[in-house]
Amino acid sequence: MVEEKKRYPLDRIRNIGIIAHIDAGKTTTTETILYYTGKTYKIGKITEGTTEMDWMEQEKERGITIQAAATTCFWKSETLNLGPLGRDEFRINIIDTPGHVDFTAEVERSLRVLDGGIVVFDGKEGVEPQSEKVWHQADKYKVPRLCYINKLNLIGGDFYKSLASIRECLSPNAAPIQLPIGSEYDLKGVVDLIARKAYVYVDEEALELKETEIPAEMKEEVEKFRAELIEKTVEADEKLMRKYLEDQVLTDEELLEAVRLATISGKFFPVLGGDGRKVLVKTLLDAVIQFLPSPLDLPPVSGFNPEDGKEEIRKQDVNEPFASLAFKVQTDPYVGRLTYIRVYSGQLPAGSYVLNSHTGEKERAARILLMHANKREQIKELSAGEIGAIVGLKNTFTGDTLCDGKNPVVLEAIKFPDPVISVAIEPKTRADQEKLSTSLHRLSEEDPTFKIKTDEETGQTIISGMGELHLEILVERMKREFNVAASVGRPQVAYKETIRRLVEQEGKYIRQSGGRGQYGHVFLRLEPRGRGEGFEFKDEIKRGAIPKEFISAIKKGVVGAMEKGVLAGYPLIDMSVAVYNGSFHEVDSSDIAFQIAASEALQVGVKKANPVLLEPIMKIEVMTPEQFMGEVIGDLSAKRAKIEGSEQRGNVSVIKALVPLAEMFGYATTLRSLTQGRASFNMEPSHYEEAPEAVAESIVNR
Repeated sequence: MVEEKKRYPLDRIRNIGIIAHIDAGKTTTTETILYYTGKTYKIGKITEGTTEMDWMEQEKERGITIQAAATTCFWKSETLNLGPLGRDEFRINIIDTPGHVDFTAEVERSLRVLDGGIVVFDGKEGVEPQSEKVWHQADKYKVPRLCYINKLNLIGGDFYKSLASIRECLSPNAAPIQLPIGSEYDLKGVVDLIARKAYVYVDEEALELKETEIPAEMKEEVEKFRAELIEKTVEADEKLMRKYLEDQVLTDEELLEAVRLATISGKFFPVLGGDGRKVLVKTLLDAVIQFLPSPLDLPPVSGFNPEDGKEEIRKQDVNEPFASLAFKVQTDPYVGRLTYIRVYSGQLPAGSYVLNSHTGEKERAARILLMHANKREQIKELSAGEIGAIVGLKNTFTGDTLCDGKNPVVLEAIKFPDPVISVAIEPKTRADQEKLSTSLHRLSEEDPTFKIKTDEETGQTIISGMGELHLEILVERMKREFNVAASVGRPQVAYKETIRRLVEQEGKYIRQSGGRGQYGHVFLRLEPRGRGEGFEFKDEIKRGAIPKEFISAIKKGVVGAMEKGVLAGYPLIDMSVAVYNGSFHEVDSSDIAFQIAASEALQVGVKKANPVLLEPIMKIEVMTPEQFMGEVIGDLSAKRAKIEGSEQRGNVSVIKALVPLAEMFGYATTLRSLTQGRASFNMEPSHYEEAPEAVAESIVNR
């Protein structure tokens, strides 16, 4: 049945993501939000596999989030007076994202379409490696955020130590808007610094809050942090800044507005604390609607017209032409292919046609769904500021723009990191051969960081991803969802190649064998670029030495040759290629001739340009009891690691290092045996650097 959806004004919509390091408590916090907003009747538990948002079997078994899950809930504050908005109900669209670095693409695509975020921190650990990663991802997309220091009720939970780590590692512009009352098992509630009110648990179950007096021993601390809050936020409003400098007292409403403006501008990050399983989440919901932006608070989205390349602006308004971004594709066993979209402007009624401005194709949005994790609610339309899913799109992929055919626009796509690890995969039986190809294709449509290629020399199918866990999960999904049993080879590192000096190289492809011949002739300049700067192609042809229509063929030949490399068959990166001269034949020149000439020139030129093999380097943090520190550091050093330092975190030593990925396969088992199973580690990609000569030689020979 198609639901008649209540339309909320844009100022009462919040599109937020919940992001964090693994095990900080994102999913538990989301589950509690769903309970207190009336979306669910009980708080799901990860340990029991009863959470709404972690619905995949692998998520329930492993106790981790693998796929970003979207849901919608509604909140009417019991305590806030929100000025002109009064006590009206708000619609909150939430995306709960994974915390494991292997699933970073899920975070990346979610942040691209969200207006605000809640960054959850484990109160015992403070800022962890993936906390930094997701913070910088949010910086990239200019997403305003709140900080929620979680698990303050547990032994070792320390609000002030975690706050210090946020300021030191992420931003000095973070400050509390709440202070916890009590700590660890004695956590009783919070003090609201803006309103100078205290809220404490009604009973042991902590399912309700009551307003009370600020504890006498906290009054001095409350005033100190409130003064700091004013100092950090008044800059967002000139009038308030002037009032503050003139030593006038700010009203609660003025301070509230200052915090809101500073947060939305990205210059300030409010910090709250609590226990994600209890009623303090209500204060987090209040902060979401008070301080995180509605679609109206953000600037209009910009893109370009695919027909003339001119800039196009779309205001977040239902009366503007329809424009949206596809940010996720998912295969649903019941309704088929789902395409998740964020609508920026206009409206999309079910059954209407949309233009994919990336491909130029029109497709029909057969049905429109509101998603609650893996549950669906069919609705009549999606409007500006909303997030939903479309059934019926066959050729739309992550990052494509869907828009009104009469008013085309291309919005900024989503850039994903390259895979760092590969394995060979083959079906266990001949009957699985065709099913393997289909299942891999479906999974690569869903996950932009999952790549498939065929090794031309061995005929093997090679799959690549962001880590061992990433590929393990995908192989499991093939077995469960597509009934394909496959054997997987030993993991292989995704090496890259690059050049170390500037070279100019001529390339010719001339064939004459009766009838029309082939003629392509180019001069290429190959130049190294800085690490991480990527590939750049330049057209420097003057006076028509090569007609414009062949330039794209030359680039295609260059890119094709770069994908194969010259040392060991790994892709070439971080180099600039300029076509600066050449010649053509009026009759015999063709795209294919210039493509081959460019490809041959690049391969010969790279060999002369002092090529080198690059290996992926990982950033690792090992948490170990102090007694095992020597063994852990010794083992890391034997793996070619560069130890960057260590610190004490509670009763655990944390070792930070940079280590080549090639040395880290099976490290979990090694670490367990070194530390009697008492240590753990986090690892994420850092950068590429030149492989030592002996390592490079063995790889090239292999």
